[in-house]
Amino acid sequence: MAAAFGTRRRWLTIGALGTAGLLVVPAAFAPALGQTETPRPSAPARKTTAEGLVPATEDLMREHGVLDRVLLIYEAGIRRLGGGEDIEPVVFKQTSELMRDFVHEYHEKSEEELIFPRFKKAGRMVELVDALAAQHAQGRAFTQVILQNSAAANTTEKRNAMIEAMKGSIALYRPHTAREDTDLFPTLRSLMTPNEFEDLSAMMEKNEKDRFGADGFEKVAKRTEALEKKIGIHDLAQAKPKE
Repeated sequence: MAAAFGTRRRWLTIGALGTAGLLVVPAAFAPALGQTETPRPSAPARKTTAEGLVPATEDLMREHGVLDRVLLIYEAGIRRLGGGEDIEPVVFKQTSELMRDFVHEYHEKSEEELIFPRFKKAGRMVELVDALAAQHAQGRAFTQVILQNSAAANTTEKRNAMIEAMKGSIALYRPHTAREDTDLFPTLRSLMTPNEFEDLSAMMEKNEKDRFGADGFEKVAKRTEALEKKIGIHDLAQAKPKE
């Protein structure tokens, strides 16, 4: 009887231990046993595009939009002057000042300091980058001529010099910006990590705010719009072939 009782106690003890063993389950095996695993906190992933941040390539391309609108003002001015119209020289003075302030001293400076060196370091499109940089210098020279002669375009000689410099700017920058938009800028991302690209975008946005203030690009676009209105080309509905 005592032996039977001792045997029974041993089985009860083993059963209790077995039950306790099932209650204490390592976390690694909990999902397999149908128990809920406590989620572990993870470090937040860095965003590849910060909220509200304009990507560097998009920023450069929209700046080209301002440049192209400047060239359209030049084209309209050349056409109207060629037709014998008397246009206030201040329109060309203010337009060339916009070209100087925004395109040469800001946009092209960004390319020369932040974009071109990355291609040279990587050994990519070096010949193209050198040609683009040389064209920047030529473009600045054209703008200087326009500035000098538009301030007092009261002689045929000054007016002709201004017109030739505007024609030179148009001939120079149309292929220039097209090549950057289709060849250079689309390649930029391949030379950088996502984090490097975001840092570049943030730096360019900071530079824009430092130079032109908050909403800097919008202010420049408004400045461009005012010049288009002065020379009569702001209404986009007018941009169609003459019948």
